[in-house]
Amino acid sequence: MTEAGKVVNLNVLLVPVADRHTSRHDETMRHLAFSLPLLALLATCGPLTLYHKPGVSVARLQQDELTCETRALRDAPVANELRQDPPIFVPPRRVCGRHGHCRTHGGYWRPGNIYTVDVNAGLRRRIEAQCMASKGYRPAQIPLCPPGTKVSGPTNVLPPLTERSCAVRLETGGFAIVEGAPAAP
Repeated sequence: MTEAGKVVNLNVLLVPVADRHTSRHDETMRHLAFSLPLLALLATCGPLTLYHKPGVSVARLQQDELTCETRALRDAPVANELRQDPPIFVPPRRVCGRHGHCRTHGGYWRPGNIYTVDVNAGLRRRIEAQCMASKGYRPAQIPLCPPGTKVSGPTNVLPPLTERSCAVRLETGGFAIVEGAPAAP
């Protein structure tokens, strides 16, 4: 089926559901409540990802990032579109009491989940990356140092990166790039 030149997907999922009063919103919220703390934990465990240019101050890096983010947002503004998952049919179910009396509860439709998508998000990331590249930066992922690595303070000037470079995330929100143990093979 088409609507104003767009293809509309009318796929329907048939899913048996135990409790008709459990909403999809409740299920989504339970997943989010479980997932968000894990994502926050993983963000602090993964490598330090940043744009890198040896010899540049961290303050200059942040200024250049802000300039490029602003340019990208101007050239590819947020363009949210509403989308909807296909509806789900919950089939009828038969419930029998202990004396053999059975009743059938009718099937029903659950509407698809409605969500938004920023269709310019990918373009905005590409514009920002191109802007940073034109300023001489390249994306870098620096592995985290082993626990207990001593640092004298935050990194103020980006050092050259080697195979032994590693990063320490500081409680203040900053980071330190140091020469750590040799990289594992």
